[in-house]
Amino acid sequence: MKVTITKTELGLLIGKIQNIVPAKSSLPILANVLLEAIDGQLIISATDLTVSMRAYTEAKVQQPGGITLPARRFFQLVRELTAPYVEIDCQGPEVAHIKAGSSHFKIHGMHKGEFPSLPDLSGGISFHVQDHLLKDMLSRTAFSAARDDSRHVLNGILLQSASRLTTFIGTDGKRLAKIHTAVDLPPDHVGNYILPLKAVEEIVRLLDNKEETSCRITLTGDKLSIESGPVTLISKLLSGQYPDVARVIPQKSSSPIVLHREELISLLRQVALFTTDTSSSVRFSFAPGELQLSAMSGDIGEGKVSMAVNYSGPNLDIAFNPNYFLDILRHSKDETVHFDITDSYNPGLVTDSSEALFVIMPMRLEV
Repeated sequence: MKVTITKTELGLLIGKIQNIVPAKSSLPILANVLLEAIDGQLIISATDLTVSMRAYTEAKVQQPGGITLPARRFFQLVRELTAPYVEIDCQGPEVAHIKAGSSHFKIHGMHKGEFPSLPDLSGGISFHVQDHLLKDMLSRTAFSAARDDSRHVLNGILLQSASRLTTFIGTDGKRLAKIHTAVDLPPDHVGNYILPLKAVEEIVRLLDNKEETSCRITLTGDKLSIESGPVTLISKLLSGQYPDVARVIPQKSSSPIVLHREELISLLRQVALFTTDTSSSVRFSFAPGELQLSAMSGDIGEGKVSMAVNYSGPNLDIAFNPNYFLDILRHSKDETVHFDITDSYNPGLVTDSSEALFVIMPMRLEV
């Protein structure tokens, strides 16, 4: 293999794929990336056996071929280069000579045949979604997913497909986010797919916010792929039964409480300073025309703030984790949001003008 590529393009390829390489792995080959030069392109692939990615760019290919190189050291070297062009020349299947200006390096790699083959999803069902729309739906649900829950299905995002609607749901049992959009799928197609959180975060990172670009999603029984421009991401799906979340989502009322989003964010951040890791609870006290937020800690002190709201019911106290509530408000849209609660013991519902809804579970009220 012999290929010449600009340092800028090579750096962009590395930036797209570097997070896929596992920090630790029992298989040495997974610490390597696969470089392939063919048909005027340089292709770089990485995998941790759950999430895989392939990215390509145009390059001058003098001799086609491939090699795997240790990812971290190769990436670090490329970042340090100052010459505008980089030449990669493999005189054998396990050694790469890298030239950049007057600099010359030799890196020992491994034979490309040892690198795991990327899965084939040619028999799956596919549909297209605008990049910015998919990025928005995933980022507005991923924050609610669990990170290290023993119920491993919660460490992912549920993708539901039914009646030409695609719905994304994330929950950790304490909060929930749900959003949907129409897609061009057969009307009789129904399926549930659980995406690992690492795959979701990589998809959000690689997609842009341009309305004119779209990506292709392909689904099989146990895998998903996203093709966006020169990048293809393939992920295994989590196995297991995602909980039935419909029963915990409150119904919207005809007269929800209207909350000014930025004002509530500011007040919550203030009063949250008076919570601790062991007592992270803020009391929401509703009275006609007013919402008071309060928190108290024996070690820190006490904070109380208030804001005007359109509440007209009886006095009501309910407690929430302020950080969870702040996350929901940050992922909401509009100047105001709607908030529905029934009593001190059932979850609250936050909605805006989009197709998203957010649920937050109450905490035990401190006496």
